[in-house]
Amino acid sequence: MVIDSHQHFWIYDAERDAWINEQMTRIRQNFLPEDLQPVLAASGVDGCIAVQADQSEAETLFLLALAEKHSSFVKGVVGWVDLRADNLYDKLDYYSQYELLKGFRHVAQAEPDDFLARPEVIKGIRQLAAFDFSYDILIYPTQLKAAVQLVREAPDVSFVVDHLAKPYIKDQKINTWSNYMRELASHPHVSCKVSGMVTEADWKNWTKKDFYPYLDVVFEAFGVDRLLFGSDWPVCLVAAEYEQVIGLVRDYMAHVGFSSADQAKVLGENAVRFYRIENE
Repeated sequence: MVIDSHQHFWIYDAERDAWINEQMTRIRQNFLPEDLQPVLAASGVDGCIAVQADQSEAETLFLLALAEKHSSFVKGVVGWVDLRADNLYDKLDYYSQYELLKGFRHVAQAEPDDFLARPEVIKGIRQLAAFDFSYDILIYPTQLKAAVQLVREAPDVSFVVDHLAKPYIKDQKINTWSNYMRELASHPHVSCKVSGMVTEADWKNWTKKDFYPYLDVVFEAFGVDRLLFGSDWPVCLVAAEYEQVIGLVRDYMAHVGFSSADQAKVLGENAVRFYRIENE
C-alpha cells in the first residue's frame, strides 16, 4: 500500500484556527475525507493517517469518528491528550479501546524550546508505551536538543519526527539541524516523516532541488526503513498541490537511484508498520 502518513481534517473555525493567517487563505475552509479521497486516488495513494491540528480531546474524537466512517482509506488517527494530566494513565486506558487510534501528538513547536525535555512531559510520554501508542514530534530546529533528551529518556516509546523538524529550507541553513537529526536517528526507536517541506521553503519560488540537501541528510541518517512519506495536506496547499508534494519524494528517490523495493518502504510499508495498519 501507498500510505500518506500525515494529513489533517477540519471544519474551519476562524477563532480556533487562528494559526491560519492572511497568507494562508487557500486553506481557510473545510477539509474532510470526501475532499481528500479523490486527491489520494489521483496520486495513487491507498490510505492516510489523520493527525491532530487542535489541542483538544474533542479533536481526537472528531478524527476518530471520521476514520470510523471512512475506514476504507483513513487508516489511523494521531490524536491529542493532555500528557501532563494527573489521570493520564486512565485516559490512555480509555482510548486504547479505539483500534484506529495509533498515537498522540502535542503542538510542541508552539511551546518553549525546552518543553519536550521537561520531566512532567517526559513522564507523560513514557506512559504511551504501556498501550502501544506512538508519539509524533512536532518541533522547530531550536527544539531538537530537547527532543534528543526526550527520546533518550523514553526508549520504549516509538517516535516519529514530523516534517523533518522543519529545517530552515528557505534560508538554506542546514548544519546545526543536520547534526541534531543525525543524533536523533542514532536511536533506533525514532523514525522521521518526509513531509511538510514545501511550507518551509519559498512558497512561490521553490524548486525540487531546494529540498535535496535536507533529504540527503535524513535518508543517510534514518535509512529507508525509518522514513515515512507524508503530504501535510491541506496545509501543503499554500505552497504546492498534492501531486507536487508526493512527486518531490518520488523524484528524489528516483534521482538518487533507490530500488523500487526501497521506494515502496518510504511510500507506505514503513507507515503500515509504524502505525500498525491492518493490511486488507
